[in-house]
Amino acid sequence: MLKVIDLRSDTVTRPSEAMRRIIASAEVGDDVFGDDPTVKHLEQKVSEILGKESALFVPSGTMANQVALRTLCEAGDEVICERKMHIVNYEVASASALLGIMLSPYDGKRGRLSPEQVRLAVRPYNIHHPHTRLVALENTHNGAGGTVLDLDYIASIEKVVKENSLYFYLDGARIWNAAVALEVEPKDIARPFNLVSVCFSKGLGAPVGSAVCGDRMFIDKARRVRQMMGGGMRQVGIIASAALYALKNNFERLKEDHVRAKKLACGLEAIDGVSIKADEVETNIVIFKIDVPVTRFVQNARKMGLLLVPFGPDLVRAVTHLDISDDDVSTAVEIIGKALSDGWKKTSDSR
Repeated sequence: MLKVIDLRSDTVTRPSEAMRRIIASAEVGDDVFGDDPTVKHLEQKVSEILGKESALFVPSGTMANQVALRTLCEAGDEVICERKMHIVNYEVASASALLGIMLSPYDGKRGRLSPEQVRLAVRPYNIHHPHTRLVALENTHNGAGGTVLDLDYIASIEKVVKENSLYFYLDGARIWNAAVALEVEPKDIARPFNLVSVCFSKGLGAPVGSAVCGDRMFIDKARRVRQMMGGGMRQVGIIASAALYALKNNFERLKEDHVRAKKLACGLEAIDGVSIKADEVETNIVIFKIDVPVTRFVQNARKMGLLLVPFGPDLVRAVTHLDISDDDVSTAVEIIGKALSDGWKKTSDSR
């Protein structure tokens, strides 16, 4: 049977046998009533890791973002953000459709808005304007290729936020990767933000779950918002236990994913028809440009046992994770070369 190498995302990982045993033996209760001890343990643990007072467990990263936005903003408020962020492109316009919140995206450089861009984006009071309420960042930045926002950069944006009495939010779905890449603690990254969301089902390898972390006042409000959005769950310690296992066992190993992503990028650099700068790969996400039709290329790779994601008209994304080995990376490079050659051949033949 053909082995399938799945590089579509770090969300595709399967629970290990050890994680499954933890799930099966999890102590549970009704979390809406506040009775699930495993959820309480997870919320306490993740708030400690991020240096925050409190945390709230939610089913998904999208809900985490929307809960955070609704907690910090009211309908008619404006959020300043970078154009390629997840909240702009991959959440079905829910900020506007469900919350009445206006996202104002600006073009950044490798996922970063400059402090001056943010400063100029803040609207002065005018009866005709939305109220600029929040600046949102994403770290690591998926759309920019897994780039890392370092502490000095975050501090430069924090300065503008404070000057204008705004709220500061971090989509930290992959904050774990950022912390490993920067060789700092997650709480060092999280410190300036009013609210931070994190995900357990990406690089950490849990099957489900995210959390929103911040001051107790904000999390108390966020709990009501979660309920309003249908995110209140019952015996959810079953999945919270997997998140606890992932935090304990899969955080430090993320550096292995980064090494393999760099290896993949270096291999791709040697393939004719692929454009990529391996030295710009910072974490576990590799985005490369190809000179054949993306859809055909991805289909060819799938037939050969490699799963990838189209990421634009001429862009493809590959993401390393805990189910990917060094041999898988080597095989992936070979398949990409073959799929690219086949895609070019078929394109030429059709002319």
